[in-house]
Amino acid sequence: MSTRSEPGHGGSDPGLSAIMSERRQLINLAYRLLGSLAEAEDAVQETYARWYAMSRQQREAIESPGAWLTTVASRICLDLLRSARVRRERYVGEWLPEPLPGPADGVTGRPGEMTADPADRVTLDESVSMAFLVVLESMTPAERVALILHDVFGYSFAEVAEIVGRTPAACRQLASSARRRIRATQPPAPPAARHARIVRDFKRAWQAKDIDALIALLDPAATATGDGGGLVSAELHPVEGAGQIARFFVNLAVKAPPDMTILERTVNGQPGMVAQLDGVTVAVYAFDIAGDRIKHIWAVLNPDKLRPWTTG
Repeated sequence: MSTRSEPGHGGSDPGLSAIMSERRQLINLAYRLLGSLAEAEDAVQETYARWYAMSRQQREAIESPGAWLTTVASRICLDLLRSARVRRERYVGEWLPEPLPGPADGVTGRPGEMTADPADRVTLDESVSMAFLVVLESMTPAERVALILHDVFGYSFAEVAEIVGRTPAACRQLASSARRRIRATQPPAPPAARHARIVRDFKRAWQAKDIDALIALLDPAATATGDGGGLVSAELHPVEGAGQIARFFVNLAVKAPPDMTILERTVNGQPGMVAQLDGVTVAVYAFDIAGDRIKHIWAVLNPDKLRPWTTG
């Protein structure tokens, strides 16, 4: 998991380089809170705008600029999470978190831009897996903020309380409730090698249009969820059951253009797949696996969420 950065910059007005050194920490935090890289970028930009909107004297009076930036970014994200519930009620179809490519597969900086700057990258670990982010979506904004700040970034409940406007005891309860949700819905993840093997077997069975092989890889109660955002064709509701999912994917393979390419890629730090047309990523697939069976498949097709996967 990620760890909190040292406050570091005290006393005098920090220069641009010192303040911008907090950028990676803020992007990591905001992405986990919002599940959207584009929204995380906007939240961090707003955080810096508020910092530089203050006078030099006001900035010099802040003992720990890093802590100030984290507090402001967290509050901005908390407000965005509250308004996101209303926006997502109007979203066409199912809403899924924005998928992140691995370091070799794309860029996790400002959407649409290529950059090798490590400060623009989100640290890929279990706290950004698609399964974890999907569970976070079921939490209240306060639960989500309390869990991420305390369990992922190591902030004390007293510090969390100052950010969310609750008592430390209330924040402890929020984090405890969030942990229960995670334990109830997330089985232990299989070893990476087994996860990769199952994804590879699914890819081969899909390309071979082998319904029986696909069913054998799926949990009987598996679900497959697509997110097209109303911009591209996608199922409006999850497909449920191994047989239904197998037939659905075989039908996709039958209808796929001849130049469609399916590649194994790292998705949010775990083995997954992407579909490409003429070198452009048109879908990203993440998998939740328990034992040797696939429990969930998440397919992100919304082009607005695939910009970090564009390589040209």
